[in-house]
This record gives sequence, C-alpha cells and structure tokens, in this order.
Amino acid sequence: MSRWAELAGKASGEDYAARFAALARSGKNVDGEARFCAALAPVGARVLDAGCGTGRVMIRLSELGYDCVGVDLDASMLAVAREQAPGLPWFQLDLAEFDPAPLGIAGDFDLVVAAGNIFPLLAPGTEPTVLEHLSAALRPGGLLVAGFGLDEAHLPVPAGLTLSDYDGWCAAAGLTLVDRFATWDADPYDGGGYAVSVHRR
Repeated sequence: MSRWAELAGKASGEDYAARFAALARSGKNVDGEARFCAALAPVGARVLDAGCGTGRVMIRLSELGYDCVGVDLDASMLAVAREQAPGLPWFQLDLAEFDPAPLGIAGDFDLVVAAGNIFPLLAPGTEPTVLEHLSAALRPGGLLVAGFGLDEAHLPVPAGLTLSDYDGWCAAAGLTLVDRFATWDADPYDGGGYAVSVHRR
C-alpha cells in the first residue's frame, strides 16, 4: 500500500481541492509548478502529470496550451479532476504499473511532472520501478521534473527518501540530473528540506 493511501481519507480529493482553493482566494500563487514546467517546454509539448491528484497543475498547463495526460491512483482526487476538466484525459492506475500503450495513448512525452510529494508517498520499494516507467514514457531528451520534501517539516510522513537515493534510481532508469532547485520558483538549492529536481532522459 502506498503511503498516500495510508494517509488519505474518503473525501481526500475534495479536502485537497478546498485547501488549494482557499490558498488561491487568500492571494497565494498556486500555479508555481505549472509556471516552472512551462519554462522548460514549448507550448504544445506533451506533458504527463504523474500523480496528478485533483488536476491543479495539469489543468493550468492545459490552459497554457500543453497537451496533457493525468494519472493518479486516488479515485477521490481524480473525481475532482474530472469534474473540473471533463474534457481532459484522466487515468486511474498505480504509477508502478504505468504503461501508455494499453491506455490508448502514445508515449514519447516531452515532460513528466511529479509534483506534490509523489515519490515520498509511493509504496515503499516501488520507487525504482516507477522511475523506470516514467523514464520509458519520455522521448529521448525529455525531462522529468519532481518536487518533494526531504524532512518532516516538508512531509506528512516520516522522512525516508534522500536525494542520493532518488538520483541513484534516476540514473538506473537512464535519467541524468540537469538541475536542482529549492522551490518551484527556481530558487537555488542550498541543501534544505525541499527540492525540485530536473532529470533528462
């Protein structure tokens, strides 16, 4: 079982969406991940939102002109996404089993984004497999962008994933580190408790 499934309640999707809606109403910019991704790939690029949740990032990228596909395991999160953007392709499945072909979609994504602590919340031990699947979904030269917490101040679960672990799994999946930042605003990474990593296939 994923760490996310252990955390999530029955109404997790609605609760999650309500929290970000409140942040947006308060004036906080909730589009940082989409803006970050848009700086990496031209309009029209194919984007896979891996662990798309309620679709906040993918919907914004779609509005900006990107060709997006969303995948998540949590039915309650996807229900919110489908309600907000019924015309976009949303798929419910485990990232450890992700394969574009049976879904009727092409691989060769220009960009895969995993925002929202996706990797620390995977089922323990599946991280290398997930990275292999995501790497395989990228075109040669395509980018994987992942942002996640590294300490308990930035995670809803005990910290267990290190950047050394993550980079090692990426390397095994054929991915090379391009850059690393401390925030989705592209602040330089200084060894803090949150990192946004960009790897290239």
